[in-house]
Amino acid sequence: MQSSVQIAPASKKMLWAGRIISALPALFLLMDVVMKLFKTTPVFEETVRLGYPDVMFGLGLVLLACTVLYVIPTTSVLGAILLSGYLGGAVASHVRVGEGPFLVFFPVIVGVLIWLGLYLRDGRLRSLIPLWS
Repeated sequence: MQSSVQIAPASKKMLWAGRIISALPALFLLMDVVMKLFKTTPVFEETVRLGYPDVMFGLGLVLLACTVLYVIPTTSVLGAILLSGYLGGAVASHVRVGEGPFLVFFPVIVGVLIWLGLYLRDGRLRSLIPLWS
């Protein structure tokens, strides 16, 4: 059975803009993975301050898996969904300890970049959510 949904083709400019915008949060998240897995002092101290002293390595592995899923084109939507959940947890953690606006909204900004980059590079998503013609 064939789908009647038309996949919106991307121009080369849109595709490259999507790739570049997608690379920004992916690189940031991969840097965060490395810092969590190697338990760097600033990340360890921040993780303890947020109330998660014993799960830093596990969080790093989860973040690595989600980010890898995001950068693989066939699993990018699943990766974006999982990263949205991960970043939602980051927002909740910062709100819980009473952080200022920047630390609360930074994960939201990363999430917006994830979805914007994916939207620009993935015709399936543009067909599902046609924001402009």
